[in-house]
Amino acid sequence: LFPYTTLFRSSIVAIADKALLTLEEAAKYFNIGINKLRIMTNEENCPYVVWNGSKRLIKRKPFEEYLYSSYSI
Repeated sequence: LFPYTTLFRSSIVAIADKALLTLEEAAKYFNIGINKLRIMTNEENCPYVVWNGSKRLIKRKPFEEYLYSSYSI
């Protein structure tokens, strides 16, 4: 190794431990299709979405609460 090289260990965070999920992660975690998630999160003031530029992130806990209180999506 070079004397000025710093090694970083990549840390893998479980989806269940994340506060914000990408559409792909949310689709896997909640077993809902990505297109359905896009439709559900297209509203401008959606309470369980955070926009990072053009990237849509889903707030896991508020979305879970929404799903638990819903009969059908």
